[in-house]
Amino acid sequence: MLQTNAQNNVSLDELDRFCRAVFVAAGANTATADAATRAMMHGTRHGVDSHGVRLLAHYITALNGGRINGTPDIKKVTSFGAIETLDADDAHGALATYTAMDNAIDLASKFGIGAVAIRNTSHFGPAGAYSIDAARKGYIGITFCNSDSFVRLHDGAMRFHGTNPISVGVPVSGDDPWLLDMATSSIPYNRVLLYRSLGQALPNATASDETGVDTTDANAADMLAPLGGEFGFKGAALAGVAEIFSAILTGMKLSFDIAPMGGPDFSKPRGMGAFVLAIKPEAFVDRQTFDSGMQRYLQVLRTSPTREDCKVMAPGDREWLVAAQREREGVTVDPATRQAFEELAEKYGLEMPLI
Repeated sequence: MLQTNAQNNVSLDELDRFCRAVFVAAGANTATADAATRAMMHGTRHGVDSHGVRLLAHYITALNGGRINGTPDIKKVTSFGAIETLDADDAHGALATYTAMDNAIDLASKFGIGAVAIRNTSHFGPAGAYSIDAARKGYIGITFCNSDSFVRLHDGAMRFHGTNPISVGVPVSGDDPWLLDMATSSIPYNRVLLYRSLGQALPNATASDETGVDTTDANAADMLAPLGGEFGFKGAALAGVAEIFSAILTGMKLSFDIAPMGGPDFSKPRGMGAFVLAIKPEAFVDRQTFDSGMQRYLQVLRTSPTREDCKVMAPGDREWLVAAQREREGVTVDPATRQAFEELAEKYGLEMPLI
């Protein structure tokens, strides 16, 4: 992953600047450049490196090939009370999903809950970027997306679901949000690519070869295992939840019908769907009661007894620690990403992120 290294680090501001500049130079509008960069920087800032700035080169390839529309016209196609459906016009997934969550928050401010389905979108990076956006505005945010098949079923031996992330962000008064951001696979596929770049072995029981046999060799990994190890049927079922909300409820493609993220064809949009929810806590309970409940919950959780040499953390706690460190020290870009940055800088005549 992108590790801190005092001798060879890049500031988050420099990475942000470079990513925005590349998107604009490649022909994307400023809204796309902003949303895509915000999502990637959420990943890099919080230690979700598989969904951070290492995705820049991939997104530019998709933009140049025609898979991603860099100047989309996102439109509301249905609206009923607290429910909307957006057609993203093959926008970058981050622009589509930030737009949808903004709309869901607006609906929740009026109705207590807002639900927005997204049609014709694309890969959106870290799901937590959108849920936390709602949480920081005082709402509970929930995000679903499916993706191209790369995860076998429990006891299965074919690619069936995508990594199909689920994310939930909950506001906490006076503190960072409670944040769940999880793939329903054992690990995300982008982590396999990252480990290939770093020459590292995969954790046990996270990936399989083409016959469904477990492997720790990132280069031999042909599919991922569902979350849960020996109880992988639970992860497979959670992947189905994301599938239903993202594809079936939006009328978009199921995981096994989506074109592979890695190509080779980048000329056609992938026809993906996603789904977001925003919930206003005050619609169910007064805010003081809600805030007190969350604070009490986290206080007891974080001070609860632990096993020897262990530490209990709430969802999101690790991310806040990593973000604070990286704000101070920056990050070191992995070799494959650095090479991709150099090629993009040369192609578009841009200054590399300063070390």
